[in-house]
Amino acid sequence: MAASSTMIPSDDPTEMKAGPIQIVVAHDDHRFDLDEEALEKILLSPDIKDKHVVVIAVAGAFRKGKSFILDFFLRYMLSSKGDDWLGDDSTPLEGFPWRGGSERDTTGILMWSEVFIVKKPDGSEVAVILMDTQGAFDSQSTVKDCATVFALSTMISSVQLYNITQNVQEDDLQHLQLFTEYGRLALIDTEEKPFQTLQFLVRDWSYPYEYSYGRLGGLKKLETVLEIRENQHKELKHVREHIKSCFNDVGCFLMPHPGLSVATDPHFKGCLADIQNDFKKQLKNLIPMVLSDENLVVKEINGSKITCQDLLEYFKSYIKIYQGDELPEPKSMLQATAEANNLTAVACAKDCYNKAMEAACGGDQPYMRPSDLEQNHLQNKDRAMAQFRMTRKMGGEEFSAQFAEKLDLELEEVFGNFVKQNDSKNIFNTARTPATLFVIMVLCYLQSMIMSMIGLYPIANIFSLGVGVTLMALCFWGYIRFTGEYREVGNIIDSSAEFMWENFVSKLYDKLLQNSLQRSSSVRYAQSIRRSSSLHDRASTSRKDD
Repeated sequence: MAASSTMIPSDDPTEMKAGPIQIVVAHDDHRFDLDEEALEKILLSPDIKDKHVVVIAVAGAFRKGKSFILDFFLRYMLSSKGDDWLGDDSTPLEGFPWRGGSERDTTGILMWSEVFIVKKPDGSEVAVILMDTQGAFDSQSTVKDCATVFALSTMISSVQLYNITQNVQEDDLQHLQLFTEYGRLALIDTEEKPFQTLQFLVRDWSYPYEYSYGRLGGLKKLETVLEIRENQHKELKHVREHIKSCFNDVGCFLMPHPGLSVATDPHFKGCLADIQNDFKKQLKNLIPMVLSDENLVVKEINGSKITCQDLLEYFKSYIKIYQGDELPEPKSMLQATAEANNLTAVACAKDCYNKAMEAACGGDQPYMRPSDLEQNHLQNKDRAMAQFRMTRKMGGEEFSAQFAEKLDLELEEVFGNFVKQNDSKNIFNTARTPATLFVIMVLCYLQSMIMSMIGLYPIANIFSLGVGVTLMALCFWGYIRFTGEYREVGNIIDSSAEFMWENFVSKLYDKLLQNSLQRSSSVRYAQSIRRSSSLHDRASTSRKDD
């Protein structure tokens, strides 16, 4: 059945225009913005907004013919879907922009302005949308740019065509794992698989004698590629398990090369006359496999079919996630490996420091003077930093400098823990709380007695109450230390005792000690004066006797 279509009106109300509309705009500062107005014009048309939606998207590396192949999908939708839908040999290929050459052409995400309404065999009508994406791995895009575009495309589409060339290689699978994981991070965790249909589209397949062109050959090839074997390395197993866990359906289609004139002729316009027959034959198999009425896959999220209006809201929410800081920064394979390598070197150096400090002042060692402890820390820290610098690491010195700073901060933090552990071994630090409480209790008792003797009974009662409260605190502190219960209360008592010690008891002790020293020095001075005076008197008496 031929598809009807809904198009965006042009500025001229008598004319209807259809074409690619950029709905996700890529900026030079590597930001992505959603053109909500353009997307609303496409998805909120009254005759389609409440219809279930089918989204066909193509993603993959740049300059590999994504837009070129997508225009044949567009030609199929614009035709009557008969056997001659490819048209005549002299008609240029039009639709999404494409061209030959080595520089990228598409940026951001494009959506065809026509939404095709198709009646399925069960009588229901669905809206079919075609979507083109910015190619990955060009010289102007970061890993995050590539991951964001691919993830958005996978999250929005019901069928994602993964466009690759010549073969299904391990790096293709690893990039797919990275990009889909970046997409899965943005979704709410559910028991269902997060994405729907993934179709590997292998272009320029050169081994039809091993696996024939088309869907059946592709499935056989894909089965060997995604097979998980017992003796397989765990990294390779994980990649394959991840891909299978992400998609409800995974397929593969092997396409022949379209011909040298397509690849090398700068004046090629997409005319069928310049394309090899094998390629045209497989086009007639590939595109109906995806777009025929009975094969359309309706977009579902969390098991529920969504409408065009729903798709708009999901698009808005997804783009906000990638504009924010909620997701981790995706990294290149080299950067991720270098980071892991440096973190391992940090861990080894930190372990070396820990072992040396444990031997010097660990839990089994006696109390160490703070100055000796700090000296041990500085020596062991220097050894750990030297070990980190001597370890062979990826990424270069500039990249490793940030991890050296990280190691320095972590060693200082660990040293702080050793200082606390060492302080806990000091019997005077341990006894500070009970000693402070006992001193306060004695002082309150003495003050109470003095106030009673001079008749100030209300004040004496206050000091007596202080004696009782302090005694209860001392007993409760001992109970906490013995049983380990009510540790929060114990911390409050320790903090209060430390405050009293630093602000009152220690100052009182220092003052009493100072007064005692002054009295002692005064007594000694007086004694020395008397002694010298006595000696002087004796000397005078002896001179008189002479």
